[in-house]
Amino acid sequence: MRSNWQKVYTTDLHYRAEIVKAVLAEHDIHAVIVDKQDSAYHFGHIEVYVAPEQVLIAIKIIEDGIDFGQVQ
Repeated sequence: MRSNWQKVYTTDLHYRAEIVKAVLAEHDIHAVIVDKQDSAYHFGHIEVYVAPEQVLIAIKIIEDGIDFGQVQ
């Protein structure tokens, strides 16, 4: 991952980060997941990053196109 990539999504649930990554991939946006959770106690965040030139479109897709509903 290039150091200038920017965070577009943060969650505590790994599957949500994977869903975001998959939806972005469907729109030809390459995303990477950075897992910052403690492996023993599972606290911390999981972050999704994209290239700087794709930040605005990625955020728009996440906000308008992904509905996690009541799933916890």
